Amino acid sequence: MSNVLSTRHADVCLLQLNRPDVRNALSAELVTELQVLFAALRDEAGVRAIVITGAGKAFSAGADLRALSDLGGASSEANKADSARLADLLQTIYTYPKPVIAAVEGAAVAGGAGLASVCDLIVAGEDAKFGYTEVKLGFVAAIVMVFLLRVVGEKHARELLLTGKLVSAPEAWRMGLVSEVVADGEALTRALSLAAEISRNSPTALATTKEMLSLVPGMGLAEALRYAVGVNAWTRTTDDLREGVSAFLEKRDAHWKTEER
Repeated sequence: MSNVLSTRHADVCLLQLNRPDVRNALSAELVTELQVLFAALRDEAGVRAIVITGAGKAFSAGADLRALSDLGGASSEANKADSARLADLLQTIYTYPKPVIAAVEGAAVAGGAGLASVCDLIVAGEDAKFGYTEVKLGFVAAIVMVFLLRVVGEKHARELLLTGKLVSAPEAWRMGLVSEVVADGEALTRALSLAAEISRNSPTALATTKEMLSLVPGMGLAEALRYAVGVNAWTRTTDDLREGVSAFLEKRDAHWKTEER
């Protein structure tokens, strides 16, 4: 049985974590399957956006603790490879050229919270819970921390990482972690609708915007402005801009032609 189920909803691909018996714990196999799917979907023109959700009552409970316990006795090389596998997946999603939305019902904890955190948007059911609980197990949310600091800022990240507490969906929204809170059971429906809405925008503009969002925070002011000027000038020459302007002036829907930079 696949650890991740993939289904299409028009030009949106839904990826469902499929280990409900262990609250969709992030085994090495599940992480690898997600990475393979993201690699395959990157160049698939018929897919404009991706939604990630969990089967059953939880989004994801984080690392598979039995596997983590076994790795405690493994070599440093094996542990580094396992850590790198998760880091590569989170970086792939965070820098992915297509919009990625998490639909969270139930718990998103530890690595599961990290997986949701790297998505562009999180739609959460009202009773969803988020927690970076690693410190309660004597572990460190080292990989997730890199992204969480960017998402919610240092003060909120300190609160979440040092306490290891669970926070409600409304509280996560207040912190800037969650984009939208909906009634329980409605997160997936809303996430698919939001993904469809976003996917109607220019693929070239979306990919370029996402690239800038990942790079600009690490730049100084002058460097960022030089980079922005180059991007601004380049986008003026794209087929998508020409089509977008024509569609606006002609009061019709745009017909995008994806082009490589």
